[in-house]
Amino acid sequence: MTEQPTSFERPQGVDPTESRGALPRTPAHAPEDATGPTSAAPGDPAPDRPGSPAGPAGRGGKGSKGSKAIRGSKGIMGQDPAGSEPEHSQPATAESDTHRPRPAPESIPVQPGARADPRTDRVAERAADMGYDRVLEQAADGRERRTGQIPAPGRPTPMRRDGDRLRFVGAATRRIARGLDLDEIVMGLCRATVPTFSDAILVYLRDPLPVGDERTVADRVVLRLRRTDRIPEERDTESGFAALAAPPEAPELSELSAAIAELCEVRPGGALAEVLRGVRPVFADAPAALAALPELLGAESQLEVPDQQRAILAPLRGRRRVIGAAVFIRRPDRMPFENDDLLVAAQLATHSALGIDKAVLYDREAYIADELQRTMLPETLPRPTGVRLASRYLPAAETARVGGDWYDAIPLPGSRVALVVGDVMGHSMTSAAIMGQLRTTAQTLAGLDLPPQEVLHHLDEQAQRLGTDRMATCLYAVYDPVSHRITIANAGHPPPVLLHLGGRAEVLRVPPGAPIGVGGVDFEAVQLDAPAGATLLLYTDGLVESRLRDVATGIEQLREKLAATAQLTGPDHPPPLEALCDEVLDMLGPGDRDDDIALLAARFDGIAPSDVAYWYLEPEDAAPGQARRLARRALSRWGLEELTDSVELLVSEVVTNAVRYATRPVTLRLLRTDVLRCEVGDDVPQLPRLRQARATDEGGRGLYLVNRLARRWGATRLSTGKVVWFELNKGGQ
Repeated sequence: MTEQPTSFERPQGVDPTESRGALPRTPAHAPEDATGPTSAAPGDPAPDRPGSPAGPAGRGGKGSKGSKAIRGSKGIMGQDPAGSEPEHSQPATAESDTHRPRPAPESIPVQPGARADPRTDRVAERAADMGYDRVLEQAADGRERRTGQIPAPGRPTPMRRDGDRLRFVGAATRRIARGLDLDEIVMGLCRATVPTFSDAILVYLRDPLPVGDERTVADRVVLRLRRTDRIPEERDTESGFAALAAPPEAPELSELSAAIAELCEVRPGGALAEVLRGVRPVFADAPAALAALPELLGAESQLEVPDQQRAILAPLRGRRRVIGAAVFIRRPDRMPFENDDLLVAAQLATHSALGIDKAVLYDREAYIADELQRTMLPETLPRPTGVRLASRYLPAAETARVGGDWYDAIPLPGSRVALVVGDVMGHSMTSAAIMGQLRTTAQTLAGLDLPPQEVLHHLDEQAQRLGTDRMATCLYAVYDPVSHRITIANAGHPPPVLLHLGGRAEVLRVPPGAPIGVGGVDFEAVQLDAPAGATLLLYTDGLVESRLRDVATGIEQLREKLAATAQLTGPDHPPPLEALCDEVLDMLGPGDRDDDIALLAARFDGIAPSDVAYWYLEPEDAAPGQARRLARRALSRWGLEELTDSVELLVSEVVTNAVRYATRPVTLRLLRTDVLRCEVGDDVPQLPRLRQARATDEGGRGLYLVNRLARRWGATRLSTGKVVWFELNKGGQ
C-alpha cells in the first residue's frame, strides 16, 4: 500500500503565517496504522480534507479513522454521537523525515506526528511571562505535543476549533472564578479575553449595582463603564509574536476610556433595553445591535466598532436581572468572530455576571457585619473626672471581620468610672449579637452601682439564659479618683497591666475566675492602689496570644513593650495615651492576627484631697441652711467666690428635696477639677423628674432652677439610694 500525502487547501481569507488568529488552536490527533499516518484501507472512501466540501477541517468523513471533532451545533459542551474513536491515540510507527524542523508560529499548533522543537516551548514560556494568556492548556500540557513533521510554509494548518474553544472557556472561567471582589472578577474577565479572544473589551455595570433580591427604587437603569482593556500596541517580535500596532484606519482602540461615554442611561423600550432583555450575545452587525451599540457607547463616541462580525455585545445577567454588558471587539485586520464565538461570549458573560452577583452579596454581608460590630462598640469614650481614656479595636482579618470582643467605659456616681473589656467565644454574627447583649447588660448593671463581682455574677446568669454554649471572658474594674483605688473582678480574662509613672510595668495579680456562662461560680474582687500618673491597660487575648506564642509569653512581651515605651519619655512624664496604644499594637507580627483585638487604656490623674470637700447632714429642717454655709466656706477657700450665689441656690434646692424624704444622713460633696461638681446623696431610690410647675404650685421649681443654671446635671440610682449632681463652670455662667 502506498502512502497518500495529505493535501491542504488554503481557507479563503486566512493567512497560515498570521499569528493573530481568532483563537489558538490544537490539532486533532488521528490514530495511525502500520502503513502511515493517513493511509486508508481499500474500499474506504477518501478522508475529508480541511477546507474541502466534504466536511469542515479537522473532522473525519464517514469512513475516516480520524477522531470526530466537537461540533459547534451541539453547543460548546456538546459532542458527536457514539462511534467516534478516541481523540488522542499513540502512533503505531514513527514517521521518518529528512526535513529540518522549525518553530511553528505561536497560534499554529504542532500537527500530529510532528517532532517537538524546544524553541517552541521557549516561545510559549516567554508569552506566558509577558501575560498575554496565549492559551490554554496545550502549551502547559505535554500530552498535547506529538513528534513528527511541521507542514511546509505557506500551507494552512487544520484546526480543532471546537476543542480550542472548550479549553479557552475552561481556562477563562477558572481565571474569572479566582476573583474575590468585584474589581478582581472584572479584571479577570478582561485579562482572560484580551488578546486571546478579542483585541479589546468594554465592561459596563449597573450603577448602583442591585444586591440580591432587593428591588431598585430608581425608575431608570444606568450603566457605568467599569473597565476597559485592549491589546498592547506592539509585541516582542523576537519571542515569536508579530507587531500588533493599531493600523492607521483603526485609531479607535488606542484610548478606549476617552473615546466613549462613561455613563449610559438605558431607555425603556429602546434598542439597548431590548438587547439586554434578550440576554443572548449578538454580533455588532445584527439589526438589534446596530442601534443598541451607539446608545451604549454614547452619541458623541469616537469609537468606531468594526463591521463584518468583529464585535459582540453580550449582556451580563446575574441571578435575578441583567447587571451590565460586555463588548468584545476585534481589529479589522483580524479574522471576524464566528457563530460558535457567540457561545463562548455567552459562557464568559454568564460566569462573570454570577461572580459579580456573589461578590456584591459578599461585600454587602461584610459591610453589614462590620457596621454591626462598630455600632455595638462605643462610638466615643466619655471624659470622666480624674481619668483619661483611649481605645483601639482591630478585626481579625478581612475575611473574619465580626468578632465578640468589646470594651466600654461607664461613668458612675461619685466621679467614679467603670472600665470593662470582654471577649465572646467565636467569630460570627452570633458572637457579635451575644456581645451586644452582654455589653447592654453590663451597662444596665453598672447603672445600678453594683460591686464588680456582682456585675459578673449577673452577666453569668444572662449568658446562661442566652444558651448553654454562650461563653465569654470579662474583666470589670471600677476606679475611684478620690480614693485613688481601683476594684477589679475577673471572669477568665487575661490580667491587666499597670504602667507606673517611673516606667515600671506590672502585671496585676487578679484572681482569674471562670468564664461567663459556666454557671455556679463565685467571683472575687480585689482592691488595688491606682497612683496618679499610672496607666492601666485592659485588652483581649488577641493581643497576646497567637499560633506563634502562648498567652504567658505574650503578656510578658506586652509588659516589656510598655516599659520600653515609658523609657522614651523619661521617669517624670508618662507617654501620651494615644501613642502608647499605637506602640502596643506595633508589637503584633504578621502571624499574630488570629483573633480580633480590643484595647482600653486608662490614665489615672485622680483628684487631690485638697480639691475635695465632704460632709454629712442630718435629715432635718436646718440642713439646707447648713449646706449653704459649708459650700460658701469651701468656695472661699478655693478662690471661687464668683460662684457663691449660684452654688448656694442650687445646693439649697437639692438638699431640701433630699431632706424631705430621707431617713438617714444626707451626704454633700464638692469636687474642684476643671469644673465645680456638687453631689448630694440620700437613701431614697426614687429619682427626681423635671416637670413644669403651675403658677399656683408651691413647689416643683427646684430642678427647673438646676436645669437652667447648671452646666450639666443628673441623677443616678445607687444600691443604697441615689445621688443628684450638677456641674458649674469655674469661670461662672
